[in-house]
Amino acid sequence: MARHLITSALPYINGIKHLGNMVGSMLPADVYSRYLRQRGHDVLYICATDEHGTPAELAAKELGLPVDEFCAQAHDAQKAVYDGFALAFDYFGRSSSEQNVEITQHFARKLKENGFIEERAIRQVYSPTDGRFLPDRYVEGTCPHCGYDKARGDQCENCTRVLDPTDLIEPRSAISGSTDLEVRETKHLFLLQSKLQHEVEAWVAAHEHQWPQLASSIARKWLTEGLHDRAITRDLDWGVPVPADTWPELAAEGKVFYVWFDAPIEYIGATKEWSDRDPENRDWKSWWFDVDTDVRYTEFMAKDNVPFHTVMFPATELGVREPWKKVDVVKAFNWLTYYGGKFSTSQKRGVFTDQALEVLPADYWRYFLIANAPESDDSSFTWEHFTATVNKDLADTLGNFVNRVLSFSRKRFGDDVPAGAVAGEAEAKLGEEIARLLAEYEEHMEALQFRKAAAALRALWSAGNSYLEEKAPWLEIKTDQEAAALTLRTAMNLIHLYAVVSEPFIPTSAAAMRSAFALKDDTATWVTAEQARSLDAVPAGTPFTVPPVLFAKLTEDDLEAYKERFGGEAA
Repeated sequence: MARHLITSALPYINGIKHLGNMVGSMLPADVYSRYLRQRGHDVLYICATDEHGTPAELAAKELGLPVDEFCAQAHDAQKAVYDGFALAFDYFGRSSSEQNVEITQHFARKLKENGFIEERAIRQVYSPTDGRFLPDRYVEGTCPHCGYDKARGDQCENCTRVLDPTDLIEPRSAISGSTDLEVRETKHLFLLQSKLQHEVEAWVAAHEHQWPQLASSIARKWLTEGLHDRAITRDLDWGVPVPADTWPELAAEGKVFYVWFDAPIEYIGATKEWSDRDPENRDWKSWWFDVDTDVRYTEFMAKDNVPFHTVMFPATELGVREPWKKVDVVKAFNWLTYYGGKFSTSQKRGVFTDQALEVLPADYWRYFLIANAPESDDSSFTWEHFTATVNKDLADTLGNFVNRVLSFSRKRFGDDVPAGAVAGEAEAKLGEEIARLLAEYEEHMEALQFRKAAAALRALWSAGNSYLEEKAPWLEIKTDQEAAALTLRTAMNLIHLYAVVSEPFIPTSAAAMRSAFALKDDTATWVTAEQARSLDAVPAGTPFTVPPVLFAKLTEDDLEAYKERFGGEAA
């Protein structure tokens, strides 16, 4: 059985992330990791804050903090939110760690040794007002491709085209706003991606059949346009330093590696952090070095990160000429929008992850986001859709089923699971349906089709309601108590099954459902097809309690309050 290495795109250190960031990388990675662990796989889920680059320096400057102190505080703030969403990282590291510095510098030395890094004199934007060269993100202006007037010097976030600062129309300093900019000569290191084009093409061709079309089409587009040599150093105070033993002149000038060179390496760096912090952990290299046949590596990210992970980082790994593990599956997502427009902190539009947890518990958000994940197209968050989904799927279909079954049984039969009659035709039919739906759910989870998996999970919940409506124990009990007891015992076994298989989506609620039953040695991590058919994991006589309401229905007043607080339409 293969070991599973899972990473999600590193959230940037600058600010709490919005719901689109959550559903585009970390949350589906967590759902998949949880599922694999339940199925008995050895899983390592790694993530970290991406801490280098211009925005971190600018944010720290704005707050009057040293950048390292700002990053430490922001890391803790983000980690608290992810804990609140019940993201079960094996380790959540920091790209500013000494481990990432060590491995990034190792990669750079090896690339130079193999002829894939060279020092070049370039002309770069200099701001006399600020008294410094301006790295890409310190330069803002109008995108020459789409006309977006807030494009950065490295990439236009509107059309996602990669840019150089000198490409921008009417450029200005992001520090001072000054348009008094000059172009002066300076030296930087370049990664010679053009020399690795054919190797990257061959690698993509061998792996893209495992990727969704979104990921493979983006990679192909970049390869068709041709890989260009890219500067991988910047003039910043904060970053992985260029090693003085290899490039003494550049090191003396304070050059650091470009954040997009060191950030993907942090997947490896964070694994080493995890291993170094706990001697009980498996050696980090057993996950990353010379392990292609043993480890299956799956990455989760939004579409704007795909080029870096399917082309640029693989080029880096190939150029190092060492057997570092490369990704097997890239699960790419489109964007979640807010009423069709962008989330915006400055314009107070949209829901950010810390705010989401202030409004409702994490399971509400986890289920909604995965059930509506932007897999094939961009999807739009609206409060109307969110409210309808919570009420229909979570409150009515699942929560109400759990509450009415347990409450009615306790009222009529006491605090133990009733025995009742022997299972009959209706129970056999139900068991076959549950086994079929469970197999469908497993198939979609294995294929990383999250919306379809959510639909199969919802169908499992609905099957219980259909059975309950068909058997109607509230009527059965008037004429045949044994039949009513059988119906309730079967329904209680469905609740336990739901608790087990729903855990990847709604872990807190799943735990509440499971703990309702005082089962000795309840160590089941999954449900086999035969167990799904027999529905006998919770035997008669098992003590149970009625948990608090799992999911509260949202009212029209709630809906209006949410829209007033967060905005009910795009700008």
